[in-house]
Amino acid sequence: MKYFVLQYEVVDGFVTKRAAHREEHLRLVHEAHARGDLILAGAVGDPPEGALLVFRSASAHVAEEFARADPYVNQGLVTIWRVRPWGVVVEPRESLWQK
Repeated sequence: MKYFVLQYEVVDGFVTKRAAHREEHLRLVHEAHARGDLILAGAVGDPPEGALLVFRSASAHVAEEFARADPYVNQGLVTIWRVRPWGVVVEPRESLWQK
């Protein structure tokens, strides 16, 4: 399995504008995480100026399909998105992920 980073750049006033679509976005995030595709996800900046989502899969297709289905993308809140392979050198120990 490989790692892929999905990067979002978002519109000004994103925090306010995302409210109508946040529940659906988070549903997709939680479903991808439950499947084991999505490892980490969150906003970048304070206030958010983007987001970073880390996927673990055989190909970039999983992250690309997530972005295409994301209401933040479909509703124009994400101005640019890109998926890039991430060459991870050190991975977290499994015990760190379990609570």
